[in-house]
Amino acid sequence: MSMNPADFVRAYAGLAPVTAVPEIRLHQAAEPIGLWELTEGEFRSEQPPPFWAFAWAGGQALARYLLDHPETVAGRPVLDLASGSGLVAVAAARAGASRVRAVDIDPTAVAAIEVNARANGVTVEAELGDILDGPAGDAEVVLAGDVFYSAQLANRVLRFLLRAAREGGARVLVGDPERAYLPRSRFRRITSYDIPVPPALESVRTKHTTVWELNPATPGSGRADPSH
Repeated sequence: MSMNPADFVRAYAGLAPVTAVPEIRLHQAAEPIGLWELTEGEFRSEQPPPFWAFAWAGGQALARYLLDHPETVAGRPVLDLASGSGLVAVAAARAGASRVRAVDIDPTAVAAIEVNARANGVTVEAELGDILDGPAGDAEVVLAGDVFYSAQLANRVLRFLLRAAREGGARVLVGDPERAYLPRSRFRRITSYDIPVPPALESVRTKHTTVWELNPATPGSGRADPSH
């Protein structure tokens, strides 16, 4: 199969409203296992699974919150970390962010972000790369949907988010559907939603999902750690 990533997204993921955020339409796969096998056949093990093809619960909750509370990002530069489909980035742009940078390590995800942004009539700067060991740039708000699903990734993500808050002064918001590796002591709850999800992905039909805000202070100290 010879197809560029944008055409692949359009061909194998249909454009449809997001369940909890129907104002936004994304290219979404109707059946996860088939697409998973297809991308493995095309890209082998060099590329990650097609996280871009689904509206994950954490991203849906974060997108819902941004559209309901546009003042969170309005007029501010925003970074959407591990953007996947670009759902959260599109929501931030719809909510009036001055600039939205969406980063992912999967080239097909970057194509999906661009395709989905165009489908929703917004501008998003899609970027390929692993930025977890660096700074968050000029972002005043950093967003991350559903990123605490493995111990190794969770540790790297937390360090990045803490740097963004402590060194860059960014406000950090995370959407998380009770994943095992969320470091809850570092966050305060803002709000929660019950998000409908495909049973083939989550083994349930609804995920209780929370929007959290990072507290950059060292746990138990009540103040930021000057050594970081």
